[in-house]
Amino acid sequence: MNNYSTKSYGVAVSLCGIFGIGGIHHFYIGNHLHGIFDVSLLIFGFYFLISGPEGLGIFLLLIDVIHTFVIFYRLITEKQKDGSGKLIVTSSGKDR
Repeated sequence: MNNYSTKSYGVAVSLCGIFGIGGIHHFYIGNHLHGIFDVSLLIFGFYFLISGPEGLGIFLLLIDVIHTFVIFYRLITEKQKDGSGKLIVTSSGKDR
């Protein structure tokens, strides 16, 4: 039984590193609810940052940034799973 994802490790890490707070990487790896959560944090964070209360906006954006760092760490350490519950690993990791 193959427990490794067909999603590209490089693409997932790149999307997380470049567009992390937008949640694009979650949509790529099939974790759509996490993606919606990330996009919502970004939108509401900027909304409250612009229209007030600014503290709430900063708090939401901070949660989004921390969440992105956690997911990025899980991706680079090959502990993140895709939407099907399979590990996202490098091609050399699939040979284990």
